[in-house]
Amino acid sequence: MRHVLFLLILLGALCSSGQAMSREEKHKLRNQVVEMFDHAYQNYMDHAYPADELMPLTCRGRVRGLEPSRGDVDDALGKFSLTLIDTLDTLVLLNKTTEFEAAVRRVLSDVRLDNDIVVSVFETNIRVLGGLLGGHSMAVMLKDGGQHMQWYQDELLHMAKDLGLRLLPAFNTSSGLPYPRVNLKYGVRGPETRTGTETDTCTACAGTIILEFAALSRFTGDPVFEAHARRALDFLWEKRQRNSNLVGTTINIHSGEWVRRDSGVGAGIDSYYEYLLKAYVLLGDDQFLQRFNIHYASIMKYISQPPLLLDVHIHKPLLPARTWMDSLLAFFPGLQVLKGDIRPAIETHEMLYQVTKKHNFLPEAFTTDFRVHWAQHPLRPEFAESTYFLYKATGDPYYLEAGRTILDNLNRFARVPCGFAAMKDVRTGSHEDRMDSFFLAEMFKYLFLLFADAEDLPFDVEDYIFTTEAHLLPLSLSTAPHSSSIPSNRTSEEDLDDSNFDWTCPNTRLLFPDPAFPRNLREPIRSAVDKSCPRPAPYREPGMGRPPLRAQDFMANNPEHLELLRRMGVSLIHLKDGRVQLVQHATQAVSAVAAEDGVRFMQEMMELSSQQQKEQLPPRAIQIVSHPFFGRVVLTAGPAQFGTDLSKSSTGVRGFVTVAEPYSGCTEITNADYVQGHIALLQRGQCMFAEKARHIQKAGAIGGIVIDDNEGSSSDTAPLFQMAGDGRSTDDITLPLLFLFHKEGNILLEALKEYREVEVLLSDKARDRGVDVQEAEEDCLTEATTSTSFAPTSQSQMSTVELDESAPEEVTPSQEDVSPVVEDTSPAEEVSPPEEEARPTEAETDVARPKEEKDSERKEEPEGDTDSSSQSVDELLADWREDLEAFQQMEKDEL
Repeated sequence: MRHVLFLLILLGALCSSGQAMSREEKHKLRNQVVEMFDHAYQNYMDHAYPADELMPLTCRGRVRGLEPSRGDVDDALGKFSLTLIDTLDTLVLLNKTTEFEAAVRRVLSDVRLDNDIVVSVFETNIRVLGGLLGGHSMAVMLKDGGQHMQWYQDELLHMAKDLGLRLLPAFNTSSGLPYPRVNLKYGVRGPETRTGTETDTCTACAGTIILEFAALSRFTGDPVFEAHARRALDFLWEKRQRNSNLVGTTINIHSGEWVRRDSGVGAGIDSYYEYLLKAYVLLGDDQFLQRFNIHYASIMKYISQPPLLLDVHIHKPLLPARTWMDSLLAFFPGLQVLKGDIRPAIETHEMLYQVTKKHNFLPEAFTTDFRVHWAQHPLRPEFAESTYFLYKATGDPYYLEAGRTILDNLNRFARVPCGFAAMKDVRTGSHEDRMDSFFLAEMFKYLFLLFADAEDLPFDVEDYIFTTEAHLLPLSLSTAPHSSSIPSNRTSEEDLDDSNFDWTCPNTRLLFPDPAFPRNLREPIRSAVDKSCPRPAPYREPGMGRPPLRAQDFMANNPEHLELLRRMGVSLIHLKDGRVQLVQHATQAVSAVAAEDGVRFMQEMMELSSQQQKEQLPPRAIQIVSHPFFGRVVLTAGPAQFGTDLSKSSTGVRGFVTVAEPYSGCTEITNADYVQGHIALLQRGQCMFAEKARHIQKAGAIGGIVIDDNEGSSSDTAPLFQMAGDGRSTDDITLPLLFLFHKEGNILLEALKEYREVEVLLSDKARDRGVDVQEAEEDCLTEATTSTSFAPTSQSQMSTVELDESAPEEVTPSQEDVSPVVEDTSPAEEVSPPEEEARPTEAETDVARPKEEKDSERKEEPEGDTDSSSQSVDELLADWREDLEAFQQMEKDEL
């Protein structure tokens, strides 16, 4: 079956099941997409270039090594102006030919690829190599048109080959699977590379190479790249689980053994499936399609539980591996459209759309009852991608409205003066200082194509295939000359099962003769999401004996409690980050009975932690609403277990901030005249949180904000902190008290220093920018995001529990403060969980979580200057004014 026929049939069928959007309205949304792109791109060029990415909150570039390490997520940064390269073909698609030509000249003159830096093979391939190839494809197309780029002599292609050769050393393994990282200058061998010791890689990391490497081979005539990519795919195919025909998430690159045996369509595997199907489309090799269809049949048999897509174990595919889904699976409905299986695509997309409408964005992970599991949203484009493909396949204007929702939410919640900021927490609307390159590479492509007409496009998009980073590779590559030394996957027709090609080319007229059919599919899913979010009953293990000291009553500043712990063999260690660690040595207890009591106490601490993960309060938001911020800056704040519950307030608490004296708030406030009617700023430490709240409440404050005294602490790297009471009734405290880490607190203090009068809104989540307070919407209560891990050590009869505190005299540990870690406890103590239960927990913690949360134990790179005030106030004000004018114009357009 030919690839051209594949796409023509896909895009030839239309089916309408809703009220058509007017041409004028579509054009208005198309223009809005262009304006948003300009805002993001120009701010990158003005404030970040030649850095790899823009930090939109501090209006500067992210340079690796000068910012605190974010772990694996920084492996995408190679000091090669990542965002500019990733954006090249987007410029052409949006008819910005002049900007494209200037950008290409910048890349050729400024970008170096021989940097002594370790980068991700996967990310560098899809973003940089793909970006260079997409840019080359566009440059050739424009040059052939005779109007632009007449000077171009394949310079981007030469850079792409140079980069490809720098990635090749990673493939020097016995299996053919690439190392996950490579040094651009030194490769993977030798001490100077600082890499090459890794043994594991994700399936998607090894299986998402073929499009870029095959395109590079066929553009240059050098078969080595395509040969290596095919070898890696062949190895993954051979290592599939033969009974389930599924692949795991992580594999050993030397032995081929599966390290993580859970299988899904989200993080860690996603683009492996995508590239099997698209390799067939681009290269015309039937066996890629056969492999995809075999995998797809297993996905629909085991993983698909419409509208859900749940991970399973590859050896026991009827056994679920987890009860939550990650946002990367949002690409899958779009892939199902390419496959031709429209019905499940509609169902899963509708589920994702309803979750998006409930939380404004897709949380990085969410549960089967659609609660938030991980609250981040780094402006991922996968949902927009599937929305575009479903619209192209069905012509249903419903998907235009879904696209409008994406646009509106980006402008209302993510837009900031210097670009678009990722969401730190979709529940509160707080921001993270990042704008990933894929936002410009993918999001605006799909949204523009969604609203654009054919005459709006500078070329026929059907002549190209989208890579996983939405880079454009021409389908003509299938007929490009390539060496016969590349092993072909083609087999004789007798070896191919004809049934494997069912559902390959979609024809929605035949699938859905009734125009109302898609709508009928969506209705029950919408109802299911709307009725979700039950509160699970906290689990308590029956039959547990009670030690003399109850874990829930324990107070770290109570001398009697500390003495009881000592008698039970439990010692208390203060950590540098403000937490307290409880360690139990059974041999140090005063008696066998006391040792048994200590074991029970530690077990009870773990029970409380487990219960806490179900009952933890969600974070709150502190939104700076005064000039010149106008609600654009939202800070993630920790709640208190006492005082006003902001989740029950439709308006929040709004007021000007002032620094309390004394700053600790531990004695009577001496500047009560200034504090009265204001929100008081306090420093953490020296006394309990409840005591601080009582002092500022007595002084007439309407709220309080406690700022961490631990320099360098940030919500970007630390778990949510909740302020506990003081062990007695706190019913007398009626004002809201919120907690800010040092970095976020500094933003507020710097604003107060610059503008003297700073007004903030304390609320459960950020309100619309520039709008006072809209009617509160009922939100799902969310799970705790702090995970519990179990790690064995060599020390016997010892268990450890960690809990958070600010100082020994300030903290009352509670369910929200405890995070236990059990270390190799003997079976007689019954503290360590069963092995079968511990292993899935580890897998869930590492396999599919956001990249920035992985490898938290990796050594961080040296911190550089992270001062957010590196840009002058005048420049910031100019940006804010420009942005405000754009918003005002947009509001006029809407009116």
